[in-house]
Amino acid sequence: MRFISASIVVPVKGGFIKNGVVAIDKDGTINGVYEQDDPVVKDVNKEHHEGVLVPGFVNAHCHLELSHMLGKTPKGKGLPKFLASVMKTRAVDKKKVISKMEEADALMFRNGIQAVGDHVNTEVSSVVKEKSPIFYHTFVEIMAINKDDIQDRIDAARDVEFYFNANHTSITPHAPYSCSKELFKVLRKVVSEENILSVHNQESEEENKLFRYKEGEFLEFYADMGINVDEMKAQARNSIQSFLPYTPKTNKLILVHNTYTSAKDLDFISRQGRDVYLCVCPKANLYIEERLPKILNFIPNQNRVIVGTDSLASNDTLSILEELKVLVESNPSLEFLQVLQWATINGAEALGLDEILGSIEVGKKPGLVLLEGMNNLRLSDKVTLKRIV
Repeated sequence: MRFISASIVVPVKGGFIKNGVVAIDKDGTINGVYEQDDPVVKDVNKEHHEGVLVPGFVNAHCHLELSHMLGKTPKGKGLPKFLASVMKTRAVDKKKVISKMEEADALMFRNGIQAVGDHVNTEVSSVVKEKSPIFYHTFVEIMAINKDDIQDRIDAARDVEFYFNANHTSITPHAPYSCSKELFKVLRKVVSEENILSVHNQESEEENKLFRYKEGEFLEFYADMGINVDEMKAQARNSIQSFLPYTPKTNKLILVHNTYTSAKDLDFISRQGRDVYLCVCPKANLYIEERLPKILNFIPNQNRVIVGTDSLASNDTLSILEELKVLVESNPSLEFLQVLQWATINGAEALGLDEILGSIEVGKKPGLVLLEGMNNLRLSDKVTLKRIV
């Protein structure tokens, strides 16, 4: 048994503990969380750390498959041009792809990330995930704009799904601009209620233009990629309002990015009575669109906000701590204990992992991360982290 103490322990559930002590087994299971003067830990040898001890982070959105694309895509050119760049340049030698995924996986673990919601198009990341100390929930993406493609794409996704942990793999539509209304309808019939959906949402204003008026840069993207969109029609409303009513209604749904999601859109989501989480990926949003979501509009749904990094195709690192720094710097009214919840227990709940991680509680294996350089529980550029467990 290890007894780990820190200047401040933040279990996430419950208040923080000054000079708290965490008892942990050699396999990483929490056996107790104690005040410093608790008789249980009064006379035991403790490993003391100056800093703030928190549970491991949950990266709710990533694309491990794109780890070889660091620095390969244009910055600030908007989503359609970014997508075109990824699609045209992502194919490289499989050994290089695996090697870069292994490096990215190790980087995330060093950065205190305990669990990841990872999007895939192939089975190639399965070999990395099998050996990783990180817990992955894999989302197998489906893209199908034309009706005739739907069944073949679903069959292909089923084939990919086979390579991953059966209890922590989902089939999900990629995004409204890459999936037809008919595909969303079909998915209602072919996925179980336990299947978590994770859909890219309103990452670009061009997406809203496409759905409102069937115009804008996405039409250029489709033409460049040789994609026929004759079946697509203008909806006279934003993308979320166009596709959400057709998604499976009883399934947990993660909406990713939400960079251009308005207060009206959020009200629409709320009125649907759905089990919805809102995932933000600040550094990727700045990389692609040079814009952040209006995060203060999300505060009424605070228990439903989660955080991701996206991929190294749209980020220069994979660090939830760095994502939180961006959020707090751009929204000074946000408090550390508030955003920590987004980056830990909320993400664990969204991925169905809250019984095993996301908070420092007896029986869980959340990992332990020490944040150093904090003053008065405020995040700043000077804060660094060290993985303890």
